[in-house]
Amino acid sequence: MTNIHELSASANSNTDLNKGSVFFIGTATVIIRFAGFTILTDPNFLHAGDHVHLGYGLTSERLTNPAINIEDLPPIDFCVLSHYHGDHFDQIVEEKLDKDLPIVTTVQAIGELEARNFRGGIGLNTWDTVEFNKGGARVRITSLPGKHGPAMVDFALPDVMGSILDFETADGKCLLRLYISGDTLIFDELKEIPNRFPEIDLGLIHLGGTRIMGVMLTMDDKEGVEAIKLIRPETVIPIHYNDYDVFKSPLEDFKRAAEEAGLSEKIVYLAHGETYNFEIPESRQQKASA
Repeated sequence: MTNIHELSASANSNTDLNKGSVFFIGTATVIIRFAGFTILTDPNFLHAGDHVHLGYGLTSERLTNPAINIEDLPPIDFCVLSHYHGDHFDQIVEEKLDKDLPIVTTVQAIGELEARNFRGGIGLNTWDTVEFNKGGARVRITSLPGKHGPAMVDFALPDVMGSILDFETADGKCLLRLYISGDTLIFDELKEIPNRFPEIDLGLIHLGGTRIMGVMLTMDDKEGVEAIKLIRPETVIPIHYNDYDVFKSPLEDFKRAAEEAGLSEKIVYLAHGETYNFEIPESRQQKASA
């Protein structure tokens, strides 16, 4: 059964079902605006030189600055948190993010959020869904399989989820299907995603080739290319790269691998502070308005 949340639309809100945007703040943090919703992902607002704690006494230094500070965020409807790790939910966020903001995340992360007085956590197991309704549109979030590391270390890492965000009209007509990989490696369970969710319009792929003590914990250039071929999003935006000293696979390596694989035309590269604006295909607009 889908958990349904009703969000209030302000009197002057404009629910544009034809156009949307993705604003890249840095790391895995973006703001998605579409169909009247404003959605924050994996909030990380530390600055260059700051450190995050990754557990077991391990830390990582941020090498870049976010495009904006947390105080500059617009009103957010809800947050999608792939997992509870310092480079996805940092100490600034713990202090300053609205404690009542709905946060869609793993079941495991709920305990961490509650321990820090966050009251809006919504925990999902793999393939579970939650739905938000606002104005004349709705978005359904489905938790997807994710694996943060190989078997020898995965037990010591937090649970992680990918996400599908299905944006629809109030009567269920599809507007946009968006995929967020989360901090995962390629593994067999990912093969079920395109079976259950074909025709993905836009994919946000976490890269970076994170390595700790030589063990890879997020996709590098080669696995990023493999993920695109497997999941088959129409358009791809790479995120989660170059921001921390544990990210060992630079974006340039991915660009080269994507070009060699013939995928360059599918990929949109955003620098911190840049926005990808998109329009819903006219054929889908017509179906939605019919």
